[in-house]
Amino acid sequence: MDKYVSRYHKFYNEVVVPKLMKELEIKNIMDCPKLEKIIVNMGVGEATQNSKLIDAAMADLTLITGQKPLLRKAKKSEAGFKLREGMPIGAKVTLRKERMYDFLDRLVNVVLPRVRDFEGVPSNSFDGRGNYSVGLRDQLVFPEIDFDKVEKLLGMSITMVSSAKTDEEGRALLKAFGMPFKK
Repeated sequence: MDKYVSRYHKFYNEVVVPKLMKELEIKNIMDCPKLEKIIVNMGVGEATQNSKLIDAAMADLTLITGQKPLLRKAKKSEAGFKLREGMPIGAKVTLRKERMYDFLDRLVNVVLPRVRDFEGVPSNSFDGRGNYSVGLRDQLVFPEIDFDKVEKLLGMSITMVSSAKTDEEGRALLKAFGMPFKK
């Protein structure tokens, strides 16, 4: 039985790697930057008042990523936010290998074009080590989410962790994958 290989994984091996080696003047193929993981994080601050919101966030994140999310709990109590230590306040998923490539494929080709008034993702959201983060205002841009079943619009942050050593390498890697950066 053949092992499943994502369309974007093949694209990375056949198109992105040769392009990056030429563009970044890399001699050794092992030095070519690659994606290591994608972390999708959904903070649900209102879960302190309404505990059903965290279940909705977990269900939405499961639909979006195809993987069960990890429940995130408060590390400290904060009276101003009516927050106690150990209360559930978010959900996160770490995608690797084929699921990561499938998610990136959907993000670049389906989700981002569906964002209203979209001009491209900001090109200054790199962390200095080649990792990139982008935020989405709500989960409705994902085609898997049923508009009628959404109780509350929840934003999410998507972090792409790469083996790139600099922001320029990380930008070149994501640009090669078709990430639409602002001009």
